[in-house]
Amino acid sequence: MTYSYSSGTAQTESPQEIEIDGRTVTYTVKRSPRARYARLEVRASAGLVVIVPESYPLSRIADIILAKKLWVFSKLTHFSRSRPNLRRDSHSILYLGQRLKLTSHGNAGSVDSVFLKQDELVLTLRKGSDPALLIRNWLKQQAAKIIGNKAEHLSRKIGINYCRLTIRSAKTRWASCSPKGNLSFNWKVMMVPEPVIDYVVIHELCHLRHMNHSPRFWKLVEKHCPEWRAHRKWLRAHENELTD
Repeated sequence: MTYSYSSGTAQTESPQEIEIDGRTVTYTVKRSPRARYARLEVRASAGLVVIVPESYPLSRIADIILAKKLWVFSKLTHFSRSRPNLRRDSHSILYLGQRLKLTSHGNAGSVDSVFLKQDELVLTLRKGSDPALLIRNWLKQQAAKIIGNKAEHLSRKIGINYCRLTIRSAKTRWASCSPKGNLSFNWKVMMVPEPVIDYVVIHELCHLRHMNHSPRFWKLVEKHCPEWRAHRKWLRAHENELTD
């Protein structure tokens, strides 16, 4: 999964655009001290990313993308077709890694409502209400409660304090932290299994001690989340399902 932090080993440039066969493609350049050569990645959460060594000349990036244009188009098309979550016509959503059936009923009252019933999410909607917006707001509320509780518990366990926790919407990252000790989580994290949520929270808390991805950082993560590799792999394998 792609994480973004205010400091670290890799630096991401501002988004750029390139015209390929009449189609505008947006991409970002990430300079990494670990990169030995230029490579392309296409992910649902971040789009086209060009990862290059720190001293790589930007003038050569367009040629790299053009040389791989068929691969880039194929990947971008794949991810653009894999975003069914929270549409008006959705019949299910992911919640804590489980698929919930969506059921909606008309509501003659003045307030919409949503409640969880076993493996079903039940909506009561006024005429003209947007079910996708109602579900999104419900997920945000669940995220504030569940992630907030996890952060409080895990911060005590690890021995790292944080200042403030916020739930936000983001297109290119699942979570982030700041040097001031603030944590921010994407509400879409509520779609992943709870052990994976724990990993995301631990990942961010550990960054408050090590604002990088150094061996010391990963050692601290592994101490409190021994299965972190499997959880990171799960996130990368399912990220196209977790974007809308």
